[in-house]
Amino acid sequence: MTDIYTKPTGSYISFMSNKVKTNGGINLAQGIPGFMPPKELLDILKDMVNMPFHQYAAGNGDPELVEAIISYHSNEQKISPNQLLVVQGATEALSLIYIYLKKELGTAFTTMAFDPVYEVYKNLPHIFDGNFVCYPLSSNSFNIDSIRLFIVENNVKLIYVGSPGNPYGLSYTKKQLNELIKLSQQLNFYIVIDAVYKDLYFHTPPYQPIDVNNNNLFYVNSFSKMLSITGWRIGYFVCSEQNMTKIRSIHDYTGLCAPSLFQKALAKYLQTHNFGIKYLTKLRETLNNNYNFLSNELIKLGFTIPKTDGGYFVWAELPKGYSDGFKFTIDLYNNYKVAVIPGEHFSASCSNYIRFNVAREFSEIENAVEQLKKFFANC
Repeated sequence: MTDIYTKPTGSYISFMSNKVKTNGGINLAQGIPGFMPPKELLDILKDMVNMPFHQYAAGNGDPELVEAIISYHSNEQKISPNQLLVVQGATEALSLIYIYLKKELGTAFTTMAFDPVYEVYKNLPHIFDGNFVCYPLSSNSFNIDSIRLFIVENNVKLIYVGSPGNPYGLSYTKKQLNELIKLSQQLNFYIVIDAVYKDLYFHTPPYQPIDVNNNNLFYVNSFSKMLSITGWRIGYFVCSEQNMTKIRSIHDYTGLCAPSLFQKALAKYLQTHNFGIKYLTKLRETLNNNYNFLSNELIKLGFTIPKTDGGYFVWAELPKGYSDGFKFTIDLYNNYKVAVIPGEHFSASCSNYIRFNVAREFSEIENAVEQLKKFFANC
């Protein structure tokens, strides 16, 4: 007989999401939006289905999409098409950069991220038999001297920085990121700025550095979350031309290109609808409302919620008396069909934390709260 508390060997996110897909329930586990994409975007896609856009796209990205992205970032940085690559979601960008640096550095090195850690950051190094370490961090513990020492002691050559992050939607300040960038030039390590949740802030737009003249800096973004099109798999990244030239040769033999039809439709939508600002504004409002509602209800139930700046998730410490987040997760789903993710998936030190996805319709969030109340009432 299988123990219901047997932990999966792979992704907890896939494990919990598959339970919902197989047995039903409320999926607050996977970071997948419960919203339709912009209607205008879907109308454009519909009109393009019978057009000749079903073969390989340009490897570097559809020219009109590349132009739209460059125009969008023009106030931050002048970017050349030779410094930008359209890829199959931000995940491919993170993977390509890692593969490139592993080849470029030629020796064993350590990858680092700030605790708690998005699963791709720590699992990519493991896939390639590399080392990974996480630096313990809270919103008030960013000390560049301590970080410097940690980097040196662990031979860190690559740091992933999500801002706002996943699972914890903390944004880093301009001062913090600039200190880290300055340190990267002094110690010669690389930084990947993961900006997937850049436009999904709650109050203040986060600082997101792009610098194509800095050979140690990579900027990664995606349309998946900002337009609720995670299945389209279209992302991009920006870096120095020196790095990009070599990375593109790797991309030719791995991803090759992002889906042609989706790139064409997306390019037209971005060009004719101000880069999706209207949709984004509404989405931000929805996420903020959902976040505030769920976090307030969780606090009433005894959870502790750290300061959060944006993104898809409520990162919550379990009430006193609950120390096993995995057991909590299994019991909550088995008894009340609400799927969430235990914090240990993101950090060995966060076994008493839970991640809740709030990028769902408000009715789902309300329903989940009612089931949580029943769970605690019957414990």
